[in-house]
Amino acid sequence: MTSRAIVLLSGGLDSATVLAMARAQGFETYALSMRYGQRHSSELDAARRVARALGAQRHEIIDLDLRPFGGSALTDDTLDVPVDGNSTGIPITYVPARNTIMLSVALGWAEAVGAYDLFFGANAVDYSGYPDCRPEFVSAYETLANIATKAGVEGQRIRVQAPIIAMSKAEIIRTGIGLGVDYGMTVSCYLADAEGRACGVCDSCRLRRAGFEAAGVADPTRYQTDQTDPAAGAKQ
Repeated sequence: MTSRAIVLLSGGLDSATVLAMARAQGFETYALSMRYGQRHSSELDAARRVARALGAQRHEIIDLDLRPFGGSALTDDTLDVPVDGNSTGIPITYVPARNTIMLSVALGWAEAVGAYDLFFGANAVDYSGYPDCRPEFVSAYETLANIATKAGVEGQRIRVQAPIIAMSKAEIIRTGIGLGVDYGMTVSCYLADAEGRACGVCDSCRLRRAGFEAAGVADPTRYQTDQTDPAAGAKQ
């Protein structure tokens, strides 16, 4: 019997790569996305495309609105998403406890369908400012998963896998291309428009574009403005 895995799928570059990696390892993949109150729905549209293209057995989108809590520029419209590329400490785009919350939902679904592997796109190279993207977090959550579940208590070990955690963006892109990922389907931008076009100036866009440049791969991202113009996006 093919082993099942739950894969957190945001619709962005990283999670699409992780879904392809899980499939390449032979898992029957169950993709999980969340409508958590993020600024736009374009990434969820992208998640649907990616799940279909990469052969997910099932794809569920769960409504879990974090907007009432606020505390992040991604869920609070009174906070501006940084576009100048300059930040120190934990970015304002960090959503409080987001990965903990999402992994907990994934863990519940895993027990329901008999999956013992959880995959998510944590990366400690490009997003080292996010506390829930560190190896320490992954290890600690795996410990919790094996203490807190029927499967874990009965001896069926649950694994939390973050296969791109130590990879550069360029390495992630090269890996995904080798696995057949079409990054033109993905949306990574914090300020994407209704058509999924990227702003080109938020931190996520900057990291994504730099990754394609470093990988020596043409950037398939659709932008809201002409990104060949150095001043493009300055008014975003």
